[in-house]
Amino acid sequence: MDLLLILTYAAICWTIFKVFRIPVNQWTLSTAVLGGMFLISALLLIMSYNHPYSGDGRIYFTSAPVIPVVGGQVVEVPVQPDTPLKKGDVLFRIDPRPYQFVVDQKKAALAEAKQAVLQLKSALDAANSAVSGAEASRDRSLQSFEKFQQSNENARSSGKGAVFSELEVENRRGIYLTSEAAVETARAQAMQAKLAYDSEINGINPTVARLQAELGNAEYDLDQTTVRAPSSGYVAQVFLRPGMMANPLPLRPVMVFINSEDRTLAAAFIQNSLQRVRVGDEAEVSFKAVPGKIFKARIQGIIDVMAQGQLQPTGALIDPQSPERASPGQTLARIEILEDTSKYQLPGGVVADVAVYTEHWHHVAVLRKVLLRMSSWMNFVFLEH
Repeated sequence: MDLLLILTYAAICWTIFKVFRIPVNQWTLSTAVLGGMFLISALLLIMSYNHPYSGDGRIYFTSAPVIPVVGGQVVEVPVQPDTPLKKGDVLFRIDPRPYQFVVDQKKAALAEAKQAVLQLKSALDAANSAVSGAEASRDRSLQSFEKFQQSNENARSSGKGAVFSELEVENRRGIYLTSEAAVETARAQAMQAKLAYDSEINGINPTVARLQAELGNAEYDLDQTTVRAPSSGYVAQVFLRPGMMANPLPLRPVMVFINSEDRTLAAAFIQNSLQRVRVGDEAEVSFKAVPGKIFKARIQGIIDVMAQGQLQPTGALIDPQSPERASPGQTLARIEILEDTSKYQLPGGVVADVAVYTEHWHHVAVLRKVLLRMSSWMNFVFLEH
């Protein structure tokens, strides 16, 4: 950019000297040089502060490393390189048989557990019936004991001899006490059966709940044997083949998925050149891949952080002299292109020159526009390495 200004000024001076036949001597040359230095320096300062320029524009994109959640042998890779994909399209499949076996095993165990719950219900009903039977037997034993005891008391009150011997009465009493103990035992067994049947987690038997959770986890693993596209995009390169092993650990991606919906043009500016730039300001973009073409744009946003100020938890103290913080760093501004670029080959990562035009010193913006277009025309000249 500076060289273009110097060459332009030199061309203007040469034309003036020729047209007006100004003699070339030490005074005219020094005047032209000093005037040029002052003029070009002033223009550069005004443009840098009011209409900043960046030669470090770039289209950024996000890539997602594809790492399977479960491991196994790859049985199918239907995806093709650089083929547009929608979210949910199949990238590759892992042999599902081991995970299907686990699902079948968990389903069988769950069915068995549900059957066991029915058996617990039957055991509770049987225990309740046993309590009823024990209580009925106890009541009969009590009535028999009270009958023997009352008969002897009635005989004694009338002056007669006892109808039943004391041994018979004690036997009846012993039978009653045994029946009472049987009732308590039956009740304890019924309570145990009730606790076993009524124990629940959110209304579900604990064993059934555990097996349902294990079945859900097994079904999730089975579903993850089919690896799908996380969003709209494409796979740049496909080296995975059926028969290869794909494992979640170690964390080695088997593919790299490119998100086609998350592309951003951003330009890096020195820190003091964005003081007058505001969101919505006019901008122009010149891609090196599209010589001679200027795209209308505007400032979409300014990222208010820089990598040089980033802190992460580590076991070391901050070192201001570290290579990461040695340079002052640049500020990134997001650029929104207002024209259709679909007919141009602009892959992710392509570089661009960006000029921003603020409302201050707007008449100087013409010079910035001219210089940007001259720089764009120079992109026609390149050599293949």
